[in-house]
Amino acid sequence: MAAAVAQPPRSLTREEARLVDHKAAEMGQPTIILMENAGLGLTNSVCHELATRGAGVGAVVGIVCGRGNNAGDGYVLARHLTLRGYVPRVAYCGDRAKTAKRDQDYGINLTVIENMGVSIEDVLDGPQLAALLARWSDATLLVDAMLGTGLAGAVRDDYKAWIEALNAAPQPKVAVDIPSGLDCDTGLPLGVAVRACRTVTFVGRKVGFDTPASLEYTGQVDVVPIGCPAACWDHVAISSGL
Repeated sequence: MAAAVAQPPRSLTREEARLVDHKAAEMGQPTIILMENAGLGLTNSVCHELATRGAGVGAVVGIVCGRGNNAGDGYVLARHLTLRGYVPRVAYCGDRAKTAKRDQDYGINLTVIENMGVSIEDVLDGPQLAALLARWSDATLLVDAMLGTGLAGAVRDDYKAWIEALNAAPQPKVAVDIPSGLDCDTGLPLGVAVRACRTVTFVGRKVGFDTPASLEYTGQVDVVPIGCPAACWDHVAISSGL
């Protein structure tokens, strides 16, 4: 039996989750290592989901990525799935040549999987993603790695179209940290949100997940540690005050 891993005393708000990452960096933890740990934990959960569906080595997993750290977790996932004998395919929401920031953590991990030969295709809008997902009809799972917990306002039109295209695909979805479009604090869609069968969230649950209505978007919630010492959440009081 795996040993229990320390977690915050309660679910985290958007700002509290941001501060955990900030404190970890202040303590000297490289943020790219935190991303690696998150992606590895994500891989374990995705492999468990594949196993529950009877999908073994060689199964195809589609990963829909945005343009930031949530996407970076998806790129780490793609690398580790490849190492375990699965077949990841990545959709990049946008034009890599114009929008990918190669000096940032997510950009570094994007470059790595490009150099590995992982299949990556740019999708400039919702219809392009829908067409790509139709070609991925052999995928067992789709992974949502578009938007993270930092989203606070209404989902932009471009992401709204990508989210709707992903929701329309018949395969079950696994969300990275939070379903794209879901408000971290309220657990309600910011216009539209991915409907996942499983959400793999990092460090601790999010306050919004405690809202019963969020369940139809999150599905089962797995909490994955990313190696942060407990001091990184010493700002989290027992009561959130929300």
